[in-house]
Amino acid sequence: MPDTMLAGRLNVRTRRFEVTEVPRPTPGPGQVLVEVRAAGICLSDVHLVDGTLSPLFLQGEEVTLGHEVAGVVADLGEGVTGWRPGQRVTLQAGEEVDGWIHTRGVDYDGGWAQYALATVGTLVPIPDELPFEQACIIPDAVSTPWASIVRTAGVRAGEPVGVWGIGGLGAHAVQLLRLAGAAPIVAVDPVESARERALALGADLALDPSEDVATRVRELTGGLGLSHAFDFAGVPPVREQAVRCLERDGGLVLVGLTDQPLTLRNGTQFSYFGQRLLGHYGSEPQHVEQLVRLVRHGRLDLSRSISGTLPLTEAARGIEALERKEGNPIRLVLLPNG
Repeated sequence: MPDTMLAGRLNVRTRRFEVTEVPRPTPGPGQVLVEVRAAGICLSDVHLVDGTLSPLFLQGEEVTLGHEVAGVVADLGEGVTGWRPGQRVTLQAGEEVDGWIHTRGVDYDGGWAQYALATVGTLVPIPDELPFEQACIIPDAVSTPWASIVRTAGVRAGEPVGVWGIGGLGAHAVQLLRLAGAAPIVAVDPVESARERALALGADLALDPSEDVATRVRELTGGLGLSHAFDFAGVPPVREQAVRCLERDGGLVLVGLTDQPLTLRNGTQFSYFGQRLLGHYGSEPQHVEQLVRLVRHGRLDLSRSISGTLPLTEAARGIEALERKEGNPIRLVLLPNG
């Protein structure tokens, strides 16, 4: 193995990002070194670069980005058992440290690199038939909407649901809600190609937010409204529109992140109908493991999720493409050793 490697590094003080040569890390006790075969580009990475998101626990001013990572075990640290070089793995997007969740590629070095360190507890084995490009996006792009559905909302079969924002996470939410048995599924997005994608992934109705969405939803649900509405956009107009579509006791799940105050115009009505506002962030280890099993046994197909691949040296171009929503991507993936 070489002593140096390429890595996509961000200075969180200056917000300068560059792919540069750095020393290859060596695994310590309880760690493994992973040769990275694929790493997803997430909107969170864009927000780290543009300054709207900052690490909470990062030691120092620089970090290697990338929390969606898959590859093969390359080397074992002291005391590591049960793993061997060459095993195919994806990595949990973070881990608990002293009671707090530290996010890979945010609070410590991530996978936009030719090699990445991982503690043993964050390794998830993946089947040989699962391409690395698809495996890498399971932590976060797929596991975050899955956790919002099964843990935060607790969606049950036959419940009517709505998804606002059919991007990298929202597209998977539609697919996963259908898997969970939700019915009907309404998708809302201003981009026509995103609405078409939602229908292809299993939505029953796809609407432009400029339409009278609440009326269309109540027509579809026999006047009841939605049991759950999922906001993947994180903007006030979405919250207002989604709440108007909720049934009595319905819940609005906030998956799209915002650093702005959360407001609802008609608080009395919200309280009168006993409606709920639920925050959601990330996923837990079991959600990633569940999704790998679902893929392994043919219940979930992620082949349509990869909108394009780029070499690590073009990471900055990938960030820009996602920020501009060029081609309306679900996920762009870096191939550091490709």
